[in-house]
Amino acid sequence: MTKKSLFNFWLLAIMLALPALISVSCNNSGDRAASNTDSSSLKEKGGFVQLFDGKTFTGWQGDTGYWRIDSGMFIGEEHPDKILKANTFLIWRGGTPGDFEFKAEYRISPGGNSGVQYRSEEVKDVPLALKGYQADIDGANQYTGQNYEERGRGFLAKRGQKVTLEPNAKPIITDSLGNSDSLKMHIKDSSEWNEIYIIAKGNHMQHYINGILMSEATDNDTAARKLTGLIGLQMHVMPYMKVEYRNIRLKQN
Repeated sequence: MTKKSLFNFWLLAIMLALPALISVSCNNSGDRAASNTDSSSLKEKGGFVQLFDGKTFTGWQGDTGYWRIDSGMFIGEEHPDKILKANTFLIWRGGTPGDFEFKAEYRISPGGNSGVQYRSEEVKDVPLALKGYQADIDGANQYTGQNYEERGRGFLAKRGQKVTLEPNAKPIITDSLGNSDSLKMHIKDSSEWNEIYIIAKGNHMQHYINGILMSEATDNDTAARKLTGLIGLQMHVMPYMKVEYRNIRLKQN
């Protein structure tokens, strides 16, 4: 075969193979793009955004004499030689949500008392204190799941209650969500992780534990209610307690 014939042979071979090479390259690029899209969608699955990076207090403010970070968790701990003078909160400084969904996993000591504060405001002259709605949590599961107003009207909707709140009146029970002790059976003990889920829309609030609706309140008291406000994690004044939070997510509607 002459040099000219050999050159023509290889030129023809390259031209015949070129479409297949282009197709493979395009397919691989498509696979990479799909992979990147899947990875991105996992970061805010269902519209929820992580509020805690698992490593730092970025976006949060609290008393680091009581709150610390370890193994991807916020840990609040109180000891007999260092008892709080007032309930303290680890406050999220990323905004004052109105209509939202909030999820977090928590674990709490048997005698502990905590909760997720929302639509709340800071208390004047009491550092890192909040007042407002609270999705209650305690180690004995006496109060877990209820709606309690910190530094306000107190018990709004106890576990198992669906209520409406009217001005200058006690909560009006409009329906039952189940027996409190029966609902309590869905809450794991203090050595295990539970998930708290709050839905707040307008003047309507629902508290879930492990996917079970525990309390529901509709607040018609226009003078007392709050439709926006701060989110915070509570550590209650106790001789000793420990609470852990992780996987903290928010979806603003």
